[in-house]
Amino acid sequence: MASYRQVLKDAIEKCQQVNVSSESVQILLLELCNMNYTDLYLNYEEEIDASINQQFMEGVKCLLKNEPLQYILGYQWFYGYKILVNPDVLIPRYETEELVANILADSDYYFKDYKSIDIADIGTGSGAIAVALKKEENKFNMYATDISSKALNIAKENSKLNDCEITFLKGDMLQPLIENDIKLDILVCNPPYIPSKQSMEDSVINFEPHLALFGGEDGLYFYRLVFENAHKVLKNKSFMAFEIGYDEKEALEKMVKEYFPNNRYEVLKDLNGKDRMLFVYHNLD
Repeated sequence: MASYRQVLKDAIEKCQQVNVSSESVQILLLELCNMNYTDLYLNYEEEIDASINQQFMEGVKCLLKNEPLQYILGYQWFYGYKILVNPDVLIPRYETEELVANILADSDYYFKDYKSIDIADIGTGSGAIAVALKKEENKFNMYATDISSKALNIAKENSKLNDCEITFLKGDMLQPLIENDIKLDILVCNPPYIPSKQSMEDSVINFEPHLALFGGEDGLYFYRLVFENAHKVLKNKSFMAFEIGYDEKEALEKMVKEYFPNNRYEVLKDLNGKDRMLFVYHNLD
């Protein structure tokens, strides 16, 4: 039986031949073994369990086909919470954790004295944003919408897995909220924002759901949809929080001024220094 060191070395060599990162290989092994890097180092020369080795080899085969690591494992960690994923939902990105953090900060600033805060995650996908927000702030009366039944099934599983109460509504963007006359203090949306003609990595384009990736020819289709109907769901004092494409700031600022000429807004950068979040404040100083 081979050691941890040997199986890892062999797998990394195979993956490097097709430009798959060694980090993905290491994380795969660590997750399967429920180890951290220190544990692995201390057990480097120990024999690897046969069943773990078999799972690892199967996972490496998938990595060699450019399948995302998160789909191989069946989950992604997001804001400290385990989020189940499969090809029916987009893999939560670490940049989106910054959106969650800023929403929590603004909520605490503007609605600190509220006993209950009505909030919705529009186009929830895996439910990662909704789960993280609800777990971090129990005052949130959380809604989550999605047009995909398969995505909602995963989101419901994640709500149950993380023991948080979320009301899920099936429908296109804001429509379920409008139909149920639901009014919001906070509207959250991380919509598909990639222009339909933009080229992408094989691991993304070949495995992740296109419905959750592409936002029309200019990438702004879903922002327009929300902006056009936001007045139907927002309370008198409220704010909207969006994730945006790094190169969409100017176009979205123009749209905000068109749809919300009297509202204050700000665009925030992510930790990589790229424009990543848009906040629009309605009657909030």
